[in-house]
Amino acid sequence: MAPIVFVAIAGWQSVMLCLLFACIYVGSLYIWTDALHKNRDDPVTIKRRFMSVGVISVIIPLLLRCFGTYSENEEAHDLVVWLGIRFHGFLPALLFPLVLTMVLFLGPLGLHYMDGVFRIYLEPRYWTNSLKNLTWIRNHIVAPFSEEFIFRACMLPLLVPSFGEGYSVFICPLFFGVAHIHHMIDRVIQGHQPVGDAVKQTVFQMFYTTMFGAYSAFLFLRTGHLIAPVIAHAFCNHMGFPSFKEALSYPKPTRSKLVACFVAGLLSWIALVFPVTSPFLYANDVYNL
Repeated sequence: MAPIVFVAIAGWQSVMLCLLFACIYVGSLYIWTDALHKNRDDPVTIKRRFMSVGVISVIIPLLLRCFGTYSENEEAHDLVVWLGIRFHGFLPALLFPLVLTMVLFLGPLGLHYMDGVFRIYLEPRYWTNSLKNLTWIRNHIVAPFSEEFIFRACMLPLLVPSFGEGYSVFICPLFFGVAHIHHMIDRVIQGHQPVGDAVKQTVFQMFYTTMFGAYSAFLFLRTGHLIAPVIAHAFCNHMGFPSFKEALSYPKPTRSKLVACFVAGLLSWIALVFPVTSPFLYANDVYNL
């Protein structure tokens, strides 16, 4: 595969291309004739959407390749390298961002410990049952990979030359947040949820998915590896949004410890986020954030 570079195009053009990629991804979920009438957790729906995102994950990189320019200079890389798929630095990219994200979730992990959830992970049956569960596979494998691949790996090569790495970290997740609007359709039509409640829930989901998207874009640009945001995404999907209310419901001695875990996790993450994501650790010569 010939080495290429992505040169700056007009900012509005890169934004429109990313919006196109987002629309193609979300639209592929609804191409089936009964997509609006089947629950998103229905096994048939899940299997069909697996096929859809699989096809899209081939088409969009081909579209992206059209905007790469063949070059022999030292900044040129194969397309797969631009997409964060490479060997050098893979093991640190698999482990360090996961540990860093676990530090951020120290409070929720403390809740898991108090609730006895950790014991479940030691049971082989949990893992065998999970790997047979299509919803679990979607939430922990297919969605993290396909969403990070399309919304980070395929968009950042377009955005970075036009806006720079810093601005791209905050522009890229906007497409990811907006793409979650389609969940409102599921809530209203399949869940029979009042429109007002569905809008509130969707706006909240857009907010925290956009926040996560910025973190994910940061991980991708700092490590140059797709696996870094994928593994963080899978972990966050598993943990869900932190349950602050549950932590505050415990008796005072335990509540104080849990609050301390939340605070310590956030402060430790702030202290570690740049050292742990140093491009040097991941042999990252692709991006320069």
